[in-house]
Amino acid sequence: MKRLDAKVSQLADGLSVRRVLPQLAQRAVGPFVFFDHFGPVELPAGAGDVGPHPHIGLATVTYLFEGGFEHRDSLGTRQTILPGAINWMSAGRGVVHSERAPRGADPRRLHGLQSWVALPRDAADGAPTFQHAPAASLPLRDLAGARVRVLVGSAAGATSMVRTASPTLFLDVELAPGAAFDAAALAEEVAVYAPTDALVVAGEPLPPATMAVLGPGEVVVNTSAAPVRLVALGGDAIEPVRMWWNFVARDPAAIEAAARRWESGGFDAIPGEPDRVPMPPFTPRPR
Repeated sequence: MKRLDAKVSQLADGLSVRRVLPQLAQRAVGPFVFFDHFGPVELPAGAGDVGPHPHIGLATVTYLFEGGFEHRDSLGTRQTILPGAINWMSAGRGVVHSERAPRGADPRRLHGLQSWVALPRDAADGAPTFQHAPAASLPLRDLAGARVRVLVGSAAGATSMVRTASPTLFLDVELAPGAAFDAAALAEEVAVYAPTDALVVAGEPLPPATMAVLGPGEVVVNTSAAPVRLVALGGDAIEPVRMWWNFVARDPAAIEAAARRWESGGFDAIPGEPDRVPMPPFTPRPR
């Protein structure tokens, strides 16, 4: 087991996140190159909104335990996400989106995860797309001591409706007291993360809000007297990618081009949203 501790970062006014990926010790788990955990938090009115910002070369994956977001993007999508559902936005060659409090839900309580999945070469420059999978559409399976909701990919004989560009796994698991879960067997690379509960992984304690990257045969065990909730994520290993701000690419020239496009107003706008998140200063890296 490789243990990854989170670093607290400010995402938006009133909303901080625990950022686990990427870090020097682990750049990715399968195609997951970014992993944020926010909340649980009570947000006052007007706090926690993330305004229009761009992406290239990745898919954003939003999953909530509590609260709600209204997703808007430059494709014209306007979709409220609620607990148990999946928002999967594939940026491809470029998309802009925002995440705001749903109408009538401000102030609000918020708790959830947002991650990025790096797109493979043959999809990284494709057209952007958006998928929404309601909670009721995602398969739920009962295993020995574990209730598994298949958010993305396949497990326990069930497959999510979410379409991916490479083999990807994302599960929401409720583990009964004393039960074991063999997550490592489900994909080439797998990590587990319990937002609020402690676990034992490969015989070692894992505190809440800490990620464990599993080795072959390493089993997750709930040693507490109550059920615990965890997510398992991973998939096939990917070739290394470069990341800067909200951009993912294998060629640094693609990141430089995206940065200049955002600065010059070259990305499509979100209908009805004239504002935009400013980009930090960009200095091209030597190639």
